[in-house]
Amino acid sequence: MKLLTKKAYALALRCCLAALVLAPAAAFSAEKSKILFVASNVVDMGDPEQHDARNNLWEYAPPFHIFVMHGYEVDFVSPQGGPVEFMMDPLGISSYAIKYENFLGKVANTLKPSQIDIAQYQAVYVGGGYGILFDVASNEELMKLIGGIYENGGVVGGCGHGPGGFANATLRNGSYLVKGKRVAGFPNSTERSKSWAKQGSLLPFLVEDQLRKNGAHAQNKDTLADKHTVVVDQRIVSTMFLPSAALVAEEMVRLLSRHDP
Repeated sequence: MKLLTKKAYALALRCCLAALVLAPAAAFSAEKSKILFVASNVVDMGDPEQHDARNNLWEYAPPFHIFVMHGYEVDFVSPQGGPVEFMMDPLGISSYAIKYENFLGKVANTLKPSQIDIAQYQAVYVGGGYGILFDVASNEELMKLIGGIYENGGVVGGCGHGPGGFANATLRNGSYLVKGKRVAGFPNSTERSKSWAKQGSLLPFLVEDQLRKNGAHAQNKDTLADKHTVVVDQRIVSTMFLPSAALVAEEMVRLLSRHDP
């Protein structure tokens, strides 16, 4: 999780810059709708080597910026509330969000699930970093919140390991949110080839496996011609890797705009 190839970083930067240019005049609307960002309180994987499990800044700050520039207010929630930690250096759009959009102020004061009124939120976004799999995915209150926002007509988005954070989200009838839907998340093939979590052996589950277990049509590098594709199925927007995080937010905004009065 700490390293990114030059090619992938360049793609991430281009996506973020393109999204910045596309920010609409609606960004200056006086009345703001709300987006809920879900983050993890976990710092490491609990192993002797303390493998990094913090939230990935590049999967949170660029989407945060997109929503802010489109006129949305963003709140953060985490299983325990309070401050959450991030990996990756604050470069490009991430740096902009920190300097000009109070990103750090938001993540230093995340809300607890009990403080969330789902009626206030039009969408929920879950970014990556391994911590999501350790505490968010097993938090029943958060799983019901995510499912509730979707059932209220909201949009659910995720990037990388983020879709693992809503793979267990449930609807009021007890079924899984992802059942029957095409969802992309960090793929098994990549997880098992990397040392970041000892080829996935330190994880409570693999994202692709959990999506499939709960009825999703899990997308991976075999089913998608472009590994940076953003998959949209009904009101779930997802992608496998962090260079497309900002594009997930843009697609979520497009879906939301269709329901605006």
